Amino acid sequence: MLELCGFAASNYYNKVKLALLEKGIAFRETHMYPSGAEAFLAESPMGKIPYLRCLQGTVSESQAIAEYLDDSFPEKPLYPADCFERAKCRELIQVMELYLELPARQLYPAAFFGGTASDELKREAQSKVARGVRALARLLRFGPFIRGAQLTYADCAAFVHLPLISDTCKAMFGEDLLAPLPGLRDYLGGLRARPHAERVNSERKSGVEAFIAYRAKLQANPTVSPARAG
Repeated sequence: MLELCGFAASNYYNKVKLALLEKGIAFRETHMYPSGAEAFLAESPMGKIPYLRCLQGTVSESQAIAEYLDDSFPEKPLYPADCFERAKCRELIQVMELYLELPARQLYPAAFFGGTASDELKREAQSKVARGVRALARLLRFGPFIRGAQLTYADCAAFVHLPLISDTCKAMFGEDLLAPLPGLRDYLGGLRARPHAERVNSERKSGVEAFIAYRAKLQANPTVSPARAG
């Protein structure tokens, strides 16, 4: 059986978890935080989560895991059959993760965990996220999913990343930079109503509480490795 390693507060962990559930793949979860320990690096070379234990070994990086899952379990694909639409699905994921989530991630400590962020960092992140939102607007094609009638990995990514980015924007900039995107609110509401998404969201909330306790321990003991996800 596949083993998903990581923690339920991580959006990248939940991206993979939702994909596993939607594809109907049997798996178990092993709770762990990132680490620089040699035993951890032997399974996840960057010390990040999530990573997947499978029969052949381990796979780290959420997008590499997604590719492995569709190649290994093709019965219910989460990539479109059409090669152009597959490319557009991957393009959407890249835009969301590189040009929205990555710059927003710099502000998570200040937005959610009592940290601070300089005005310069906030201005830079706001500019980058705004540019990413403009790019995302050109790619959206709700119908009812993010690129049409089929649920894809792009939907798994959108479900875990976009609400987090919206909350970060509201906390740090006083406005939701994603709010002007037409149809986004209804789209995310539809995703949240799916049974597997409801499960992921519910378990995420309890995972956040555990992660807050972990961060408090990290601050008290700086030798503990900080959380890294991807």
